[in-house]
Amino acid sequence: MAQKSRTRTINISITPHSFTSIFRRFRGEKTDFELSEVADLRQILSNEKAKILYTVKYEKPESMYHLAKLLKRDFKSVSDDIKLLERFGFIELKKEFKGKRKKLKPELAIDSLHVIFEV
Repeated sequence: MAQKSRTRTINISITPHSFTSIFRRFRGEKTDFELSEVADLRQILSNEKAKILYTVKYEKPESMYHLAKLLKRDFKSVSDDIKLLERFGFIELKKEFKGKRKKLKPELAIDSLHVIFEV
């Protein structure tokens, strides 16, 4: 059985007086997010967050702490970025237990990203 593709679509509408964008979590789901400014989109798709997505995909870190070490960044900064990416459906945090300790393993929640600009 073929695996279902997990696609994230971002619709961006540009008008003379406003900039709006709607995130559709996955095809067929009704979860939408609206962004009111270019700064909001830039915050979500920054270079640092792109590095996080790349590292999660190819390095497969065991935990958020391990991800912070791979990126050579402060744990708190990486944690904040991961939470934002999780909120918009780019990353899922899987709970894993090692003995009595719980760790959160970041995994990609999407296979592809589509950005559509409507003018």
